[in-house]
Amino acid sequence: MATLLETEAVLKRGLKALAEADPVMAGLVADGVTPKLRKRPPGFEGLAWIIVGQQVSTASAAAIWGRLRMILDPPSPESFLSLSDEELRTAGLSAMKVRTIRATATAIVEGSLPLDRLHELPADEAHNILTQVKGIGPWTADIYLLFCLGHPDAFPGGDLAVQEAARIAYGLDVRPDARALADLAERWRPWRGVAAKVLWAYYRVAKAREGSPVT
Repeated sequence: MATLLETEAVLKRGLKALAEADPVMAGLVADGVTPKLRKRPPGFEGLAWIIVGQQVSTASAAAIWGRLRMILDPPSPESFLSLSDEELRTAGLSAMKVRTIRATATAIVEGSLPLDRLHELPADEAHNILTQVKGIGPWTADIYLLFCLGHPDAFPGGDLAVQEAARIAYGLDVRPDARALADLAERWRPWRGVAAKVLWAYYRVAKAREGSPVT
């Protein structure tokens, strides 16, 4: 596996490799579409934060997480499992998110989800381990691998912004689904995570040119 995405030097290595492998990526990078290096804490806290933030606004996610942090001391699998569903719902978690984070915490405690070793594994293998946990889907797994672990080859092909950016950048008639985008992304290995970051950056540029709001 390539070095983790923890420094600007590694990000630049990835961008250079993508430009050499794919003329479209080369054009985007040459036009100044370069992503920022962004990373969240790894481990249970980072994964729980991603689950909390699903399908809610950034402000709502921050508010819910702030309330959770007040009752999670420390924010660990054990402390989460010690709380009742009622306490967690009062903090703002939906019943589905309570179940997902509880299943995640249980898997960590029981040893079936080795979060401390996922960065050592190929992206696809780490992805499969994460999605074995009930409630963790492909998007959640890939976002955790990319933004919490800095895995350079994690690829959230189900992300709508990444799909739309690929449609525009590659001149496709329709927005590619996760499977079609996964096929396209094969040329970017082992830097698919960097390619995803480029496409997110390009999405913001493309929407700004169209005058559309970026969500």
